[in-house]
Amino acid sequence: MNKITRFGLFLLLSAAIFSCSRKKNSFVNRNYHAITAEYNTLYNGQLALEQGREEINQNYADNYWDILPVERLDVDDKILLPDSVRNQNFGRAEEKAVKAIQKHSMQIGGKERNPQMDEAYLLLGKARYFDQRFIPALDAFNYILYRYPASDNITHARIWREKTNIRLGNEKLAIKNLKKILDSDRLEDQDMADASASLAQAYINLHQIDSAVAPLYNAADFTDVNAEKGRYFYILGQLHNRLGETATANTAFDEVIELHRKSPRIYYVNAYVQKARNFDFNSGNEEYLLELLTELEEDRENRPYLDKIYFQLGEYYTRLDSTNKAIEYYNKSLRSPSSDIYLKSINYEILANINFDRAKYQDAGKYFDSTLTYMSPELLEFRTIKKKRENLEDVIKYENMAEETDSILYLASLTEDEQIAYFTDYTDELKAKAVKEMEAGELPVYTASIGPENNFPSANALPPGDVSGSGNTFYFYNPLRVSRGAQDFLRVWGSRELADNWRWGSNALNQSSINAQERIMDINLDNNPLYDPMEYVSRIPGERSVLDSLATQRNLAYYQLGVIYNENYGEYDLAAERLEFLLENGPEERLILPAKYNLYKIYGAQGNLQKQQQIKNDILQNHPDSRYAAFIINPESIQKDENSPDLLYKTLFEEYEEQNYEEVISTANEYISRFTGDPIIPKLELLKAQANARLLGLDAYEQALNYVATTYPQTEEGRKAQKLLNTSIPELKSLDFNRDSLQTNYKLIYPYQNTENDQGIKLKDSIEKAIAELDYANLSVSMDVYNPEQNFVVVHGLQTESNALGFQELLQKNKNYKIDREAFVLSAENYRIVQIKKNLRTYMDNN
Repeated sequence: MNKITRFGLFLLLSAAIFSCSRKKNSFVNRNYHAITAEYNTLYNGQLALEQGREEINQNYADNYWDILPVERLDVDDKILLPDSVRNQNFGRAEEKAVKAIQKHSMQIGGKERNPQMDEAYLLLGKARYFDQRFIPALDAFNYILYRYPASDNITHARIWREKTNIRLGNEKLAIKNLKKILDSDRLEDQDMADASASLAQAYINLHQIDSAVAPLYNAADFTDVNAEKGRYFYILGQLHNRLGETATANTAFDEVIELHRKSPRIYYVNAYVQKARNFDFNSGNEEYLLELLTELEEDRENRPYLDKIYFQLGEYYTRLDSTNKAIEYYNKSLRSPSSDIYLKSINYEILANINFDRAKYQDAGKYFDSTLTYMSPELLEFRTIKKKRENLEDVIKYENMAEETDSILYLASLTEDEQIAYFTDYTDELKAKAVKEMEAGELPVYTASIGPENNFPSANALPPGDVSGSGNTFYFYNPLRVSRGAQDFLRVWGSRELADNWRWGSNALNQSSINAQERIMDINLDNNPLYDPMEYVSRIPGERSVLDSLATQRNLAYYQLGVIYNENYGEYDLAAERLEFLLENGPEERLILPAKYNLYKIYGAQGNLQKQQQIKNDILQNHPDSRYAAFIINPESIQKDENSPDLLYKTLFEEYEEQNYEEVISTANEYISRFTGDPIIPKLELLKAQANARLLGLDAYEQALNYVATTYPQTEEGRKAQKLLNTSIPELKSLDFNRDSLQTNYKLIYPYQNTENDQGIKLKDSIEKAIAELDYANLSVSMDVYNPEQNFVVVHGLQTESNALGFQELLQKNKNYKIDREAFVLSAENYRIVQIKKNLRTYMDNN
């Protein structure tokens, strides 16, 4: 290389180095940094921003049941750690904008010399905006307005600043500033559209729907982006619907439809759906609407939106009172792939209400469960539906009990040959299903173990991680593992001959040439108890005691259903059917008279006077001395009945307050048997639980509460019992004796046997006399129940243990009293624990 060449390269390198300087305001420097920033850093940042926006559009799910937002951006409440971003694309866009500012900004003489820096700050603000960091985004847009007032992007920055203000809840400020922007004469069409759309969104946020209409029309007219135009017109249709302007709304939806494929298909389909909802069945052509919806259904392009179309067809048939046809389409809507969770909840709710109106309460309960699964708990409707579902709990419980016991009793009533025939048909169906599954390339699965508690589970019923199904660990000892292995082999390799090089494709057997029944024999289906009729027959109970118990459960279920259908739902036909069945099937004596009296009231409500008179005569002739006969003769006596459940409960509660706990428990049991089905039963059970607690201790209390909570979950008492189980019981179980000698409240306790009740009363009187004569005004005496065998006479108000022992010694040695019975001293806190846990012996042994 000669000297001239080296010198030329040196000049060229020097020019390149000096042109990179951001401190020299020259033509070369300005253009170098401007071009480098625009076509390198900012270009890549813009690409990342567009990728992020595209990702938002793909992942965003619009709620077409509410007014759509003008801009698709799902703002969440997630709090991010410092230096973290929600979307990597926006993070990269912000990084590129910052890099362009750091490396290419030319602040010289207090003025920016690089014309691309306003673009960098605009990109920075947009990246932060879409990453939901609105305060930093606002800073970036304000910086443009402050530092670059002559920029070509000044209008963009002003619009984006107001969009950010709207996201921050500053709608009134945004409206004021957007109106100033729209008054400008220098706006381009797209700027006019963006500003108008943002103004409309601000009004929508403030619930000023009528004010949002005009700017949104401007936005739809000025935008050149068809996707935006379709969205704006669709929102306009929604706004007019909200304002009750149906005809104008349909015109807006027609604008969406005219765009057809120019805007997203979902706007097109939903516009038709909204027009169908606005259809006037009183004056419109119903056949035209059906034809329109049918065309939408049959259009292949609308397959992703069949859930909405089927739902609208269901609504169409509902309006025509074709309920069965409507149910068919609601179910089709549910079976169609859908991301619209709210639509699923509406479908389930409608089907639940239909079943509820048809008195199919078990099915209604299942649909309500599904509704609640797909509905947001924050909605007001959620609580209403949940309450309605809870009210069905008793119906579902007793209907299931009735069905199960009826089925078992029916099977038990068959002869052995009839039982075998019945289950042979059943197992044949299972085998036929297994054949179909094998023809589809699957093998039936053996059952690992059969027991009454598992109801013949298949391997598919086991948890995914539990492939053993038993204690065996060796693979070939476990039929479940063998069966699953066979399935996996068949799925991967198909049928193969037992030969060398079996992996070769030529060794694959022709699947169609193998008879399905032969394949069943190959895997020895007959050895699977799931397909053995005798396995089922052997499970049918035959003992008279078991069958009698099932009959008792069934009768109670039918009685409860009769009362519930009558009193809670006014379903008199169902109530009469259940109670009539009860009376025809040998109910217990305690159910006969209440069932007859309920039938008497039901027949009256139905207007069936003939049957009502018959049941009335039956009660008056066969049960003339019962309170039900008195109610029939004189209905006003119900209010005056001294033996009414409410009055008897009140008397029993007074016994509880008098500490007659054994009497309360036995009497409560008697009343529970007498008033079967009466709403007073849960109250009696809870009172009995409290009496058990006072008499038998914490364990008995927990068992009794658990019974109340599980047996009467929908009642106030059942909920109270469950609350006590969840809160009070764990706290009481955690109590332990306090060894603190600084306690200030002690009790002197004289135990005595229940058989010595008279002596206990005499002892109490003697202590009270001593307290009065010795002027111990701060002391008091009580008789407390401890357990069924032992009670206490307790002296209260003693401040220290030595005071208690001294008072005991005083009573023992004073010649006027001579109380030398055995006694002991407990702190008030430890006495409470002894009464709750009934663990006096433990305390005495340890002390």
